[in-house]
Amino acid sequence: MAGTVNQLPWRKVDGAPLCWLLPPRCVVCGDPGLPGCDLCEACRAILPAPRHACPRCALPQPRAGTCTSCTAAPPPLDAAHAAFAYTFPLDRLLPRLKFHRDFAAGRVLAQAMVDRFTGLPRPQALVPVPLHPARLRQRGYDQALELARPLARALHLPLHADLLRRTRATRAQSRLDADARRRNLLDAFRVDACGSALPHHVVLVDDVMTTGATLHAAARALRAEGVTRVEAWVCARVA
Repeated sequence: MAGTVNQLPWRKVDGAPLCWLLPPRCVVCGDPGLPGCDLCEACRAILPAPRHACPRCALPQPRAGTCTSCTAAPPPLDAAHAAFAYTFPLDRLLPRLKFHRDFAAGRVLAQAMVDRFTGLPRPQALVPVPLHPARLRQRGYDQALELARPLARALHLPLHADLLRRTRATRAQSRLDADARRRNLLDAFRVDACGSALPHHVVLVDDVMTTGATLHAAARALRAEGVTRVEAWVCARVA
């Protein structure tokens, strides 16, 4: 895969340098950041990039290859890629973006995703996994869109933020087991193409992949409308 985390131009995630009056501070430990970087050298070195992962579900594996679960029952995703494992410091940074409006952490995570996914086959569209309108009003922003927007800009990919809609206010997935997560998301998504032809190859963008239930439900909705290849790019994968 092209690039390494240590090569990231961290403060250029939106396509132009960000000018600050104060030196950058590490978003993990608060120490001074590297020049033009929102991470210090020590914290950047410990970002937990997995060595091997199942190409269908992104689950970390001891060796390269498709996991036994995906071999026995292929998921609706043609491929899934996670930039990192959901361990420290991702398990601190992602909740800060998701629940606490920490957009500095979001910039770091988005740029990390840019670097990790640069060498992957290019889709025809990036589609962030949407929040239900009620939850979006409550939170005020969509963390998946906050990651997808700079990712699309940096990789010069079309962003279709309105292609997929969440039609049911589902229960919080974090409180459910795997079977309940799947039931919770039945018919939760709808494709809204507004009369336009759908792209054939779509990549769903989300912050965290746990059991994959949310991404699988979104992928099924896209496939039902004729999308032929659906992948997922996520910031972190829970083992």
